[in-house]
Amino acid sequence: MNFNSKVVLITGARKGIGKAIALKFAENGAKVIVNATKPDAGKTSVETVEIIRSNGGESVFIAGDVSNPKSAESIVNEAINHYGKIDILVNNAGIVIPGSLTDTSEKDFDMTMDVNVKGTFFMSKYTVEYMKKQGSGVIVNIGSVAALKGHVDRAVYCASKGAIVALSRAMAADYVKDNIRVNVICPGTTYTPAIEEKIRNAENPAEMEAVFVNRQPMGRLGKIDEIAHAVLFAACEEAAYMTGSVIVIDGGMTM
Repeated sequence: MNFNSKVVLITGARKGIGKAIALKFAENGAKVIVNATKPDAGKTSVETVEIIRSNGGESVFIAGDVSNPKSAESIVNEAINHYGKIDILVNNAGIVIPGSLTDTSEKDFDMTMDVNVKGTFFMSKYTVEYMKKQGSGVIVNIGSVAALKGHVDRAVYCASKGAIVALSRAMAADYVKDNIRVNVICPGTTYTPAIEEKIRNAENPAEMEAVFVNRQPMGRLGKIDEIAHAVLFAACEEAAYMTGSVIVIDGGMTM
């Protein structure tokens, strides 16, 4: 997979899966735009940029809130102003707020949908406008096995990821004639900094880790690099015949 001359914009790329995706694209020749929104995101995201640059790659950081339409449009415009194009958009930004239907507040519902669904919608909307002008493009949306399998205390998160799968397929159908491909990656439980923190802060860390691992048929958690490889495959020229596809990489969790 060669991404030389390609410009890739990755949302939520300050750590975890997003950071791994950014580094993997850079390793394969892409110019990488790192986006994040949290108050402490600037420092950690700039670190991602610095890693890429220290390894001889090209990268910039663009701050912005993907759930806000004006901010999302600004992120895209700034990316275009900097590199002149966006070949690949990876909508990775997302949040997880636990809760069943009855104990999830309207505020938490709205926040989840705003970041996970509206964020994907707005970033895709403004990027597609440029991709249509340039005559090609690829969008890879990060879903979850939660879109395909019910999870306890994750009602709204499951709903948001299910919406991303449906939205992605509709986008693929809408823009296939414009030479724009749209695919979805649905990771299973992956060993990210967030999971590591949950394990470390648990009353019994070993027991908490066992809870995560025991629900995986492979007997282990996914690795962030494994998810990143799947994203690159969905975006690469070698997979040019694939659009509207859902790639599940979950260690057999949804078998």
